Amino acid sequence: MKKLLFSVLSLLFILLHSSISAQIKTIPFDAEAKKIKFQQVIEEEGTQKELFHRCIFWLNDYYKDPVRVTIVRDAPSGKIMGKHTIRLKYTDDDGIEKTGPTVIYEFTIEMRDNRYRYTITELLLKTASRFEIERWLDKDDPAYDPRWADYLDQIAEYVDQWSAFLIEKMKPEPEPVEDIW
Repeated sequence: MKKLLFSVLSLLFILLHSSISAQIKTIPFDAEAKKIKFQQVIEEEGTQKELFHRCIFWLNDYYKDPVRVTIVRDAPSGKIMGKHTIRLKYTDDDGIEKTGPTVIYEFTIEMRDNRYRYTITELLLKTASRFEIERWLDKDDPAYDPRWADYLDQIAEYVDQWSAFLIEKMKPEPEPVEDIW
């Protein structure tokens, strides 16, 4: 009986540990700037001008009010900068999902011939005073809240979804096939 109980508990521990490990996302940290920084360079066919126009179409599809979101739209340099928010969620003690804090982020998309780069940085908790979310990485902080790890996972998931949509929209339109008959 003891062996069976030990086996069940061991299996439960392994499943729980692998489940928790699978949920934790990697948060990219720029040690030099001491900031969280999501950044990727994507090789994509097209001139700087073509990529810039595709990026404008992406902005219009992704954001409800793309004009208010963007700070810079500079076609000659191939640079778009903007600021937006991420609404986080948490589950209370009763298991009910609640609306959590809002995080403000800045993004930059830079286009060159046959490639572009996106950067998401300057993640700040929307509060009365400046609260950089890099503090959420410090588990030794006296104010540490276990929800911070979940919030970081939600941000990483948001950036994954954001960048996947950007990458999809930056692909060139397929050439129309002429119907010859």
